[in-house]
Amino acid sequence: MMGDKKTVLIVDDTPANVSLLNNILKETYRTKIAINGAKALELAAANPAPDIILLDIMMPDMDGYEVCERLKADKQTKDIPVMFLTAKVAVEDETHGLSLGAVDYITKPVSPPIVLERVKNHLMLKEARDQLQRQNDVLEEKVRDRTQKLGELQDVAMEAMGALAESRDPETGNHIRRTQLYVRCWQKSSEPTPSLLNT
Repeated sequence: MMGDKKTVLIVDDTPANVSLLNNILKETYRTKIAINGAKALELAAANPAPDIILLDIMMPDMDGYEVCERLKADKQTKDIPVMFLTAKVAVEDETHGLSLGAVDYITKPVSPPIVLERVKNHLMLKEARDQLQRQNDVLEEKVRDRTQKLGELQDVAMEAMGALAESRDPETGNHIRRTQLYVRCWQKSSEPTPSLLNT
């Protein structure tokens, strides 16, 4: 990985599973560990947030499905990729996990190379999505700026036309100025100010 190591949050209530996953990932990533759902939610909302979450399903008090639902319902954590790592192998379990917003579903016992590759791939996808979002934000700002400049240009053009028409024909010039004021009022409110229209 280039630059700083990404952070992987491992959520599992079984020490042996936590130890295995930590050993698989610790050379490439920073790891954080939560042994229950409540701690997972706390660490996910911390600053800095983890870059990806590996989440067991069968845990006491709050299972992985509920943890995933809460993560995806929270604006602060909804974009963190969640991978389920679980002993639940039924198709309906996998379907349910993916329907909650998880990006992947790996059944135990896990294969270390597969875990590493899938984590890497999902982190690359997240980075690409984040980069697209940043580009969209920049483009939206440029569009807002351009729209504002066009509005200012239209105002200048209207005033120039009014001044030109007024110099040739005061009645037409006044009409253009009244129209300009009307358009401005219409843009600001659905009820234009009558006093401006009667000038």
